[in-house]
Amino acid sequence: MSTPHSAYLFVQCLTDSLFPEAAESMASVLHRLGVTMHYPPDQTCCGQPAFNTGYRREAAAAARRFVELFEAAEAIVCPSGSCVHMVRHHYPELFPDDELMRERARRVGRKTYEFTEYLVDVLGITDAGTQLGSQFSGTVTYHDSCHLARGLGIRRQPRQLLETTPGLVLAEMPESDRCCGFGGTFSVKYADISAALADEKADNIIASGAGTVTGCDASCLLNIRGSLSRRNSPVQVLHIAQILDPARTDGSKGGNQA
Repeated sequence: MSTPHSAYLFVQCLTDSLFPEAAESMASVLHRLGVTMHYPPDQTCCGQPAFNTGYRREAAAAARRFVELFEAAEAIVCPSGSCVHMVRHHYPELFPDDELMRERARRVGRKTYEFTEYLVDVLGITDAGTQLGSQFSGTVTYHDSCHLARGLGIRRQPRQLLETTPGLVLAEMPESDRCCGFGGTFSVKYADISAALADEKADNIIASGAGTVTGCDASCLLNIRGSLSRRNSPVQVLHIAQILDPARTDGSKGGNQA
């Protein structure tokens, strides 16, 4: 395993509030790998909702707070591709008249990683079964979230981890990179369109024949879970950290539980 072995954990709002088991599993996996973890208790939202709604001043305040809290880190790891994309790609543009702050934001962005990206590209994990002790019984399909796949170019890393998990069969769904309809404030402003996209995603998940759907963004997974639950689908929804976590105790070891 290559350096760095120390990481600050950034647990974004939706995971903290509605999907805490994903953060717990992320921490469990990193602990198993011997990574020294730090969790700044004063961390707040990365500012993406404000940014996407056009409130640049408020987003800049959140970005400045993030930089101040995390710039001492060797690496920053987050279970959300969407928030990593915000930090890495949009923080610098929030400080057009402050070159020093812009550069501080760039430095923080360069060491901010999505969870699977950190495992594969930084720590060199190539076999989830051998190196992590992961195991999972069942067929799993994977959802490519928009910011993760298109914004960060992360498609290979999560699949590599899933494919090397003993007992897991990866079944690709049709149009795996089609939007699930969440889109942050989009799902509030355009609820009908959002629901229609989520239903299309649910159709593709069911068509894959998998008993479990996973991904790297809690926001997408929560939206997908809502659509599946409305049709009483038995497909379970798990963040990829939960699948990789050999210490999970949430009953998710099987692949066909609701």
